[in-house]
Amino acid sequence: MTVRQRIILLLVLTFAALGSIGGFALYQSKKGAREVRSVTEGVVPSTIQSVELMGQLKDIQIATLSMVAAPDKEAAQRAHEKLSLHKASLEKALQDQAEHADSHAQRGIVKEAQDSLSNYFAAIDDTANFKLAGQQDLAEATMAATVDQYLREQGLLLDALQLEKRRSKDEAIEALNQNLMDTSATLAAVTVVSVLGLAFIGYLLYRQIIHPIGEMEAKMTAIATSQDFTHRVPVTRQDEIGRSLMAFNTMVEKIQQSSELVRQKNADIQAMLHYIPQGILTLQSGGLIHPEFSEHLTALLERRDIAGQTVADVVFAGADIGVDARDQALAAIDACIGEDAMNFDFNAHLLPREIVRPQLDGSARSWELGWSPITSEGGTIERLMLCIRDVTELRQLAHAAHAQQQELAIIGQILGMDRDKFQSFVAGATAFLQANERLIGQAAANADARPAAIAELFRNMHTIKGNARTYGLQQLTDVVHAAEQRYDQLRQDPAAWATDRLQSDLAGVREMLAIYQMVNEIKLRGWSADAPASSGQMVALAREQVEALARAMCDAAGSDDMALLRSATVQAGNALHGWVGVRLSDALSGPLASLPSLAKELDKEPPLVQVNDADIVLRHQIADMLRDVFTHLLRNSMDHGIEEAATRMSAGKQPAGSIVIDMALNEEHLQLRIADDGRGLDLKRIRAKAQQAGLLAPHDEPSDEALAQLVFEPGFSTASAVTAVSGRGVGMDAVKAFVAEHGGSVALQLRAAATESTQRAFDILIHLPARHALRVPS
Repeated sequence: MTVRQRIILLLVLTFAALGSIGGFALYQSKKGAREVRSVTEGVVPSTIQSVELMGQLKDIQIATLSMVAAPDKEAAQRAHEKLSLHKASLEKALQDQAEHADSHAQRGIVKEAQDSLSNYFAAIDDTANFKLAGQQDLAEATMAATVDQYLREQGLLLDALQLEKRRSKDEAIEALNQNLMDTSATLAAVTVVSVLGLAFIGYLLYRQIIHPIGEMEAKMTAIATSQDFTHRVPVTRQDEIGRSLMAFNTMVEKIQQSSELVRQKNADIQAMLHYIPQGILTLQSGGLIHPEFSEHLTALLERRDIAGQTVADVVFAGADIGVDARDQALAAIDACIGEDAMNFDFNAHLLPREIVRPQLDGSARSWELGWSPITSEGGTIERLMLCIRDVTELRQLAHAAHAQQQELAIIGQILGMDRDKFQSFVAGATAFLQANERLIGQAAANADARPAAIAELFRNMHTIKGNARTYGLQQLTDVVHAAEQRYDQLRQDPAAWATDRLQSDLAGVREMLAIYQMVNEIKLRGWSADAPASSGQMVALAREQVEALARAMCDAAGSDDMALLRSATVQAGNALHGWVGVRLSDALSGPLASLPSLAKELDKEPPLVQVNDADIVLRHQIADMLRDVFTHLLRNSMDHGIEEAATRMSAGKQPAGSIVIDMALNEEHLQLRIADDGRGLDLKRIRAKAQQAGLLAPHDEPSDEALAQLVFEPGFSTASAVTAVSGRGVGMDAVKAFVAEHGGSVALQLRAAATESTQRAFDILIHLPARHALRVPS
């Protein structure tokens, strides 16, 4: 029989013994429960009730005496009625005794008691009749002769019943106790026999299992002590123990093979640590460096006393990380070692990934740091591995490649522009930067002037960014955007003014602008020198106009008529002004050319733009200003006015929006009008934004026209979110400021309301002095 079969037999016998003992105990307990229930619910209550019968009989006797002694007929009648109730109660009690009688003697006594009770109450009724009939003497005689006789008879029967009940109770309790004693003795005997049998079988199993296992344990101890895996345990049996011994021998053989493999791997690792061109070390608790580290680490650190030192003294010493960053890294190391591997994921962002560290020769080297946790099988971090790689040359190459890539991108951006437009943009941006430098210097010494200065600083920088985006000068746009962000934060909190930071931001923009100029002047020297001027920068005169001007000048030169001479001079001046003037379409060519890319950025269709200059040319100075103005107006029109294609089509419009720019000139004013077919102004939203900004009180009720002019207030914007295109509340404010600087004005004119909607179409009207333009007939 195998060990498994013996164990199964032992389990079967155990369950059989437990089942037999439990079944017998359950049977006996149920039987005892029935007997106990019979005694406690039948015999004992019945015995107690038999004792109570005598009390009820006495109550009847007292009630009978009360009836006979009643002073009047009414009292006697009430006593007689009460006796009827006692009779019913006693009859019921005797009936219960009959139902719970457990012997013929008890049933016979109860039967006689019931008959005697009938006679007893018959005698009481006779006595009551005499009493009620007023025959007191006969009532008392009947009471003494008949009622008392039946009373004594009833008492004797109840005493006999009580004796029988007590005897039955005592016998039931004695039988119950005897059954419990018999059950206990039987259970004890069965238990003792079962335990002895199971102990004997267990002893046999112990000899067949524990002894060979002890031999295997001794052999395992010998192998562990000597590390000699050539030992084997002899196998003399073919049962489970024998097969276990064979498996143990196989395991030892595998361990022997694995040990050889581990020794080989250790040799390989040692060779790698000696020859690999990387600094590899592991950190223990407290940031201490483990004695095992790569040979190349000594060359990187230029020292050999590394083991047992802290990572702060060996790796971070003199590095370009701040004190706070170093302390955070050391705290992260301590928070990981000895804790769950999850802690590394939580704290890895605090570990530096690259540092610049000075060398003994005075040079600086860039090190790339790689961190990895070394965990136990339970997932606890035992050590941290740090790999250090010298990436100085790689970073230098990457920096040079980035610089070249940036230069190529700048070259491409400049070549994509007209030469004169680039020069005009640089001149405008330089002027704005000089203005900002002056504003920063003035506001640095005068805190009260800072809010107004911040608004103008932001407006100037926002204009530079808009123009740079218009011409696709991406690198400059990014640098300007960073400076603009600083100004935007100051608008929210002027108390955060820091002159050094503002000058640093301004220097960064100026430096990037200088890079563009350097690339244009040095790298694109031939393009800058030889490229022809744009035809958009001057208006050619027709041959007929030149001939007419020549005839007028010749006639005036040979005449003494001052009026003719003055007229010819004015005609020549106008012609020359027209020759060097700028068409509006040419002045706006940059902002107009940027609209397709802007539309793509806003996920809209490129708009259809119509420019009507009415044969009017602009002076260069005003043309540059209008380019800045329309940069803001066109971007606002695309972002706020013209809807997405799907929205326009659902409203019955063409998918692409339409923008119209008109120009008119009279003796006093030059007027420009820009309009689009977009959604118009949301006057309700303007009112809410104005109240939120404190521009309107809750009870103010301005007209729609006055409400529309609020869009020119500094910092006012109806955009729901700030984007790279708009939403900072500076576009219309800048337009107003630029126009005002040249003696003009700007206003927003609402068109007639087509529906009851709060959306109103509008035109933007710009008025400038007439001296800034000249009409040149085609």
